[in-house]
Amino acid sequence: MAETLRRVLGRGRAAKPVEESAAEAEPPLLLLGGPGSGKTALLFAAALEVAGDGRGPVLFLTRRPLQSLPNRTRAALDPLRLQKIRFQYPPSTGELLQLLCSAHEARGPTPALLLLDGLEEYLAEDLGHQEAAYLAALLLDTAAHFSHPVGPGRGCGLIVALQTPEEGDSGDALQLSLLQRYFPAQCWLHLEAPGPGQRCFRACLEPGGLGPKAEWWVAFQPDGEMTVTPWPTQSCDPSSNKGSSSGDHP
Repeated sequence: MAETLRRVLGRGRAAKPVEESAAEAEPPLLLLGGPGSGKTALLFAAALEVAGDGRGPVLFLTRRPLQSLPNRTRAALDPLRLQKIRFQYPPSTGELLQLLCSAHEARGPTPALLLLDGLEEYLAEDLGHQEAAYLAALLLDTAAHFSHPVGPGRGCGLIVALQTPEEGDSGDALQLSLLQRYFPAQCWLHLEAPGPGQRCFRACLEPGGLGPKAEWWVAFQPDGEMTVTPWPTQSCDPSSNKGSSSGDHP
């Protein structure tokens, strides 16, 4: 789903046209950042992007309802796009697994995008590495199931947001390394020096071998508005500042 995020962050200037990128199976993407780094805002922006390109509804999974729309743009106020975003709130890992396992029983249009916000909250329920791997595999399997009815090439995308572990936490770091095997494409959000009244981050997109790496400057205003500008240099290095990201709900 790197091309979807590239369109969101590049204000529509993706490396490929919408029709071409939609006709190719994109690898699942892991969105990484600390608490308050805007992961939820980017997930919501991706939902709006897909809801507006005519492909189908978006299934947005999160542990609790959003308190407000995190992306104050014209698209965020478009009722036709908002109607295509279906929110579900599994409160526990068990209920999340049950929802994913029963996806084949769901009726209605097949989702074009599956989003999961706050994966770390589900993993915090004392899940071992084997259980975390099972959850990751089940997410991929659910997206693959949603892809089947629409045929090859126009499948259901998958983006999962995960809070980055603190430096020195070897257990969480090992779990992250395990999850990265399932999500070859990644987008890192690194905390940068803020401007007056802003929270600023460097978004580094690693598309998993499909397309070039890219970086953007992402700023959140006090009212929640998100502004994006290209990063001056394209020297994307996701290994830098992994522990300095800060962020989730803007």
